[in-house]
Amino acid sequence: MLSTEIQILLVTAASIGFFHTLLGPDHYLPFIVMAKARKWTMVKTTWVTIACGLGHVGSSILLGLIGIALGVGINRLTGIESVRGSIAGWLFIAFGLVYFAWGIRRAYRNKPHKHIHVHENGTYHTHEHVHQENHVHVHDNHKKNLTPWVLFVIFILGPCEPLIPILMYPAAQSSMSGLVLVSLVFGLITIGTMLSIVLVSTFGINFLPLGKLERFTHAIAGAIILLSGIGIQFLGL
Repeated sequence: MLSTEIQILLVTAASIGFFHTLLGPDHYLPFIVMAKARKWTMVKTTWVTIACGLGHVGSSILLGLIGIALGVGINRLTGIESVRGSIAGWLFIAFGLVYFAWGIRRAYRNKPHKHIHVHENGTYHTHEHVHQENHVHVHDNHKKNLTPWVLFVIFILGPCEPLIPILMYPAAQSSMSGLVLVSLVFGLITIGTMLSIVLVSTFGINFLPLGKLERFTHAIAGAIILLSGIGIQFLGL
C-alpha cells in the first residue's frame, strides 16, 4: 500500500512531467524539424525521440540517485543541474547556428537554374532543374548519421530541473521504492508527451505544401533549433 505522500508525489510527477514537456518546446521542436528536413521515417523519428528522452530524464535521475546516496544537499545538486542546463543551451545555439549556415549554403547550391541545349539543326531549348539528393556531396550522408547523436548528447546534458528537488528528494524521505516509482512515472510521462507531440506534429507537417521553400527546410530547421537554444539560455524555457 502506497503512503499518502507517495500517492501525492506520483500525481505531482505525472503533472510536472506533462506540463514541463509541453511548455518546453526544446523537448520536441528539434525532432519535428529535423525529421522534416532529413526526411526521417516515422520509425526513425520515434527511436531518436525515445533515445534522447531517455538520455534527458535518465541523466537527471542518475544524478539525483547519486546525490541522495552520498547525502549531497539539494542546493548543490540544483547548482549542478543549472550548469548542465546552461551547457545544453549553448550547445543548442551552436548546433542550430552551424546547421542554419549549412542549410543556407545548401539551399543556395540547390537554387533552380536553367541550361540551354542547342541542337544540330540550330534549334535550342532551355530547361530548369535543381541538384537533388543524388547530386549532394558525400559528406551530407555523414551529417545525416551524426545529427541524431548530436541531439542525443545535448539531451543528456539537458536537465529535468524540477525532478530532483521537487520529486526525488521528498520521495526518498518516504522509501526507496517510492523514489523509484516517482522517478519512473515522471520519466514515462515526459517521454510519452515528447513522443506524442513529435509524432502528431511530424505527421501533420508532412501535408504542408512547402513549394519553393522545400530547399530551405535545413536552414529552417537550424533556425528553429537556434531559437530553442536562445529560449533555454536567455528565457528560461
